[in-house]
Amino acid sequence: MTFQDLKLNTPLYNAIEDLGFENPTPIQSESFSIVASGKDVVGIAQTGTGKTFAYMLPILRNLSYSKQDNPRVLVLVPTRELVVQVVDEIEKLSKYINNRVLGVYGGTNINTQKQAVAQGQDIIVATPGRLYDLAVSRVLQLKSIQKLVIDEVDVMLDLGFRHQLLNIFDILPERRQNIMFSATMTKDVDDLITDFFINPKKVQIAISGTPLDNIEQTRYNVPNFYTKVNLLESILKNKEDFSKVLIFVAYKRMADRLFDKLEDLFPSQSCVIHSNKTQNYRLRSIEQFRAGEHRLLVATDVMARGLDIEGITHVINFDTPDYPENYMHRIGRTGRAEKEGQSLLFSTEKEQGARRRIEELMDMSIKTLDIPEFVEISKELIEEERNVIKERYNPIKRRDEDAPGPAFHEKKEKNQKENLGGSYRREIAKKYKKPKTRGDKNYNRRNKKK
Repeated sequence: MTFQDLKLNTPLYNAIEDLGFENPTPIQSESFSIVASGKDVVGIAQTGTGKTFAYMLPILRNLSYSKQDNPRVLVLVPTRELVVQVVDEIEKLSKYINNRVLGVYGGTNINTQKQAVAQGQDIIVATPGRLYDLAVSRVLQLKSIQKLVIDEVDVMLDLGFRHQLLNIFDILPERRQNIMFSATMTKDVDDLITDFFINPKKVQIAISGTPLDNIEQTRYNVPNFYTKVNLLESILKNKEDFSKVLIFVAYKRMADRLFDKLEDLFPSQSCVIHSNKTQNYRLRSIEQFRAGEHRLLVATDVMARGLDIEGITHVINFDTPDYPENYMHRIGRTGRAEKEGQSLLFSTEKEQGARRRIEELMDMSIKTLDIPEFVEISKELIEEERNVIKERYNPIKRRDEDAPGPAFHEKKEKNQKENLGGSYRREIAKKYKKPKTRGDKNYNRRNKKK
């Protein structure tokens, strides 16, 4: 397919010709007609596959000239760097189109951005926090928004923007087109789609170019977390072969938990990155891993997605990802530039379904290895692995929502006092000789001296 097949208008064709592009990427060609139709869209594609053009080409084709001040298109991205990048891409496509594009983000003077918004804009590209601040100040009116694009939504949710997104949804018009693009599908992303999208059309492009031929894949069936740690310890003792290892886990708490275990087993050889760590900490961890100061890096999916580090010998999937695309992305961190790499997958009984989906996506079976006999099979379980014992319905037992709040508890018997009214107050005053006025206080003092 060429861009001519997309039936764009002349200004867009001229801009694309100036950029030197001839053929759209798979995500661009697959999503164009769906986005152009006005239906809600969910696009899943790897970072760097042209997602910005995928949603902006159909939007710009249908965006008519207008003199109104309020924006009609809103693009939300997680970081200021992405705001700048997306605005730059839109401006390239808008070279021969008369529209107004503005990027707003935190960390800069909000008054300057208020002035720019007040001049009138067609497209706003923003981080959630700064956008909400501008909307609350009433300078930015969102009542005319027709298209809402949430780009890199998985990163946004992992960075803790969910509540800000919900606040923004509350002040947006109900009649709008929702367009969401992400490189990975997670449970949080799935929940957001379920809550706010209306029968969305899904466009999913399997991660292309993943060097599967260069990567030797093996897997282990492991019963629980502590057995995984024991197996990992036995594997990582071979420091010569496992010289630069990237270890993926499911979530932030697990990353910290595993990092603590590795620090005990291999002191000063590991580092960790996830969204709860500061920016400086994450950058320092990556540089130490890149430079070889640490040979082990523990990471969550989203934080490691942009990693391009040469020489990674092994990718170890300590947890099996729920979505097979995430696995494809993980193992693509090794075996780069036509070099050979190796990946290992640990799966508990609960993770077998996710493992089967991975094999279906790749249309191949991953070679299964037996856990070595010298590796201890632990009986100990972490909190997430323990079975929750649910009590059968008990009509006598008070439910949590029926429980009284802290202000309505029964007082203990010793604290229950009878209200005796005025007589009680007079008895207390007599007992403690509590003066009522300054004059009484002085009178009491004089009588005491006598």
